[in-house]
Amino acid sequence: MKCPPVCPRFGSTPLCPPSCFQYKGALDVFYKIIRQEGFFRLWRGTNAGLALAVPTVGIYLPCYDIFRDWLESFSSANAPQLMPYAPLVAGSMARSLACITCSPIELARTRMQAQKGIPMGVKPPGMWKTMLSVLSPMKSEPTLGNFQGLRVLWTGVGAQLARDVPFSAICWATLEPVRRHILGLIGDDATAVNVFGANFSAGFIAGSIAAAATCPLDVAKTRRQIEKDPMKAMKTTTKQTLVNVWRDGGLRGLFMGVGPRVGRAGPSVGIVVSFYEVVKYLLHQTQATS
Repeated sequence: MKCPPVCPRFGSTPLCPPSCFQYKGALDVFYKIIRQEGFFRLWRGTNAGLALAVPTVGIYLPCYDIFRDWLESFSSANAPQLMPYAPLVAGSMARSLACITCSPIELARTRMQAQKGIPMGVKPPGMWKTMLSVLSPMKSEPTLGNFQGLRVLWTGVGAQLARDVPFSAICWATLEPVRRHILGLIGDDATAVNVFGANFSAGFIAGSIAAAATCPLDVAKTRRQIEKDPMKAMKTTTKQTLVNVWRDGGLRGLFMGVGPRVGRAGPSVGIVVSFYEVVKYLLHQTQATS
């Protein structure tokens, strides 16, 4: 068979044709990973994903609330016409802070998920080992100081900001009016279930729209973070990466993986925002009754 379930290897080099490790779409990704590496490899990078999600959400959502409330208060007193833009600006500011803080974990998660050709029964490197492998090539560069060597952990942070800041701006600019409309239909008789439903629906819609709109920037971010040459990765800009993707694959290349990205972002934003708002609602209710 052209692509057997277990690819024979010569040392560490797989002997299967390169097409066995080239993906043509979301279903082809699922099929080849399960067939060649096993079903549970679909969850590769989960520990890094969890390590990324906790601090990111812990920084992102509370900071968004603080920035939004401050901007709305400032706008209402000084420039009421700017009130509708408060969620957009607050989301961009909060996301920038969260991205810069958690970028090394995002780099490790992307590298872990991009590894190909690991045979079944062989445990892939974990998050900390992946981060150390990013730093190890820099030890052979005597011209770089400690600070510049550590900077490689923030490889792709520019592309990540270029993706996540517009994503957050579009997401919150869409989510807030949709959420307010749904909660307005519910009225004053809101319960935890109603709060969950309104926020999940608004988050699902906003996350899906934002993910589709920013897919080319996600492709650029991934390309930069899986680059094996650290010096090349640090010198390549997001614009250059996008130009290379356009030259190699055109519009289809820029929107490669848009289906899985939208399919993940919609439920993900809905779940995170709805649980966060339900916890806030319950805490407010508890405080009001105490």
